[in-house]
Amino acid sequence: MANSLQLRAKSMARFIDIGVNLTDPVFHGKYHGKTKHDDDFNLVLERSRVAGVKSMIITGGSLRESQHALKLAKEHGFYATVGCHPTRSAEFDKFKGGPEAYLNALDDILRDNIKGNGRAVAVGECGLDYDRTHFAAPEVQKKHFRSQLSLAKKYHLPLFLHSRAAHKDFVSILREEGFGVNGGKEVGGNGGVVHSFTGQLDELAELMSMGFHISVNGCSLKTADNLTCAQAIHLDLLMLETDAPWCSMTGAHASKTHLNALPTLLNNLFFPGSVKPEKFVLGKAVKGRNEPCSIGGVAWVIQQLHPEVTYEELAEKVWKNTVTVFGLDELS
Repeated sequence: MANSLQLRAKSMARFIDIGVNLTDPVFHGKYHGKTKHDDDFNLVLERSRVAGVKSMIITGGSLRESQHALKLAKEHGFYATVGCHPTRSAEFDKFKGGPEAYLNALDDILRDNIKGNGRAVAVGECGLDYDRTHFAAPEVQKKHFRSQLSLAKKYHLPLFLHSRAAHKDFVSILREEGFGVNGGKEVGGNGGVVHSFTGQLDELAELMSMGFHISVNGCSLKTADNLTCAQAIHLDLLMLETDAPWCSMTGAHASKTHLNALPTLLNNLFFPGSVKPEKFVLGKAVKGRNEPCSIGGVAWVIQQLHPEVTYEELAEKVWKNTVTVFGLDELS
């Protein structure tokens, strides 16, 4: 009985998924423009609630996607980011009226949506991605990353940051724009988070020294080196996310060893039974499509790497970090 009650208490840990791509059509059964199964968006949300996800920050990766993210945030009582992902930064130059008009459009969205229900709580997703320069050349990415930092200063919002194989240029731009110390608060910024972190220990240390939080998901826990980095994250700078529908945790990842210790009750909540899209069954999760409910599994692995705290203590610490950085006072 005691063990059962203990597991029930653990299942009540609360989470805010700070990086979830709810605008992706796969949550409505559409893959690459083709409908493969019924729309199960509301069931995805219900599974997340059962797993302890109390709120989410929906990622805006372009002008259009930011508008969509805000619409969903208002409909479901969540939050959103507003910005342009580095791999889409060529949109600035292709936009009618040019880069200035695109930036002004982002500015207008922020101006109109930084208060109240379903509000914008960060500028981003912005940054640099040198793994996928076929979408946007490094010089294009750097130019439009820099311009978006001006919005964070103007509206005193935190940043939702992306960095892939570009750490040197990434931190150079942040430092040049005044974000090298205390998250840029001296220039009007308000800190922020480097999401989906998969970098090296020295990169992690530099980002934390600059005053930025670090968020992890399944992709952050793939390898033994990833786990070493995750263990080095200061708990007062830690956030959690799923990056759903991407960044699933799989049996081939180094995190699997730690997930093997996950109690059955929690495993069923965080990783519900799934079927392939072609064999969809209403009420089942879809194999290969990550969901916000899996955030508890991310938290479990991180806690295993930080045995100095309990699972509940870690979840609550991350909750408070998230509320503080993004100004989610109504959730405190």
